[in-house]
Amino acid sequence: MNLCHCGSGVDYAKCCQPVHHNHAHATTPEQLMRARYCAHVLKLVDFIVATYHPSCHAEQDRADIESSTHSNWQKLEVLSTAPGKSDNEGFVHFKAHFVDHDQPYCLEERSRFLREEGLWFYIDGEFPSQPAQAKVGRNDPCPCGSGKKYKKCCG
Repeated sequence: MNLCHCGSGVDYAKCCQPVHHNHAHATTPEQLMRARYCAHVLKLVDFIVATYHPSCHAEQDRADIESSTHSNWQKLEVLSTAPGKSDNEGFVHFKAHFVDHDQPYCLEERSRFLREEGLWFYIDGEFPSQPAQAKVGRNDPCPCGSGKKYKKCCG
């Protein structure tokens, strides 16, 4: 069994691979989001570009998108999903952990997806503001739950 990189706990062949072969297999924003993360791990640049909403003109940013696949993607955490203002809009709040140039990072985003002609597309996202909380020390466990020290993860 080859577990999917999206963290679903399901075999890749039954999880993100069908979506990678046919974008229409993503029937929810979360499925598309997981497949896009997995595509970063597998360096499937064509899939990532194709699943941006057409208004994003992602083809113009292909070099930057390809560059983003060169990071060492570690883990995806889907924190929540939410419907939008209509059945054709949805949101996925996630954290993606990766290492770039030996430096660990944690990307947190609330992504917005739109469905057009039966296909979900990523259109944009926002970076949630951090709630006021006690300051996390550099050597404290990272609040993201990775098990690493804050300074080696999201710090």
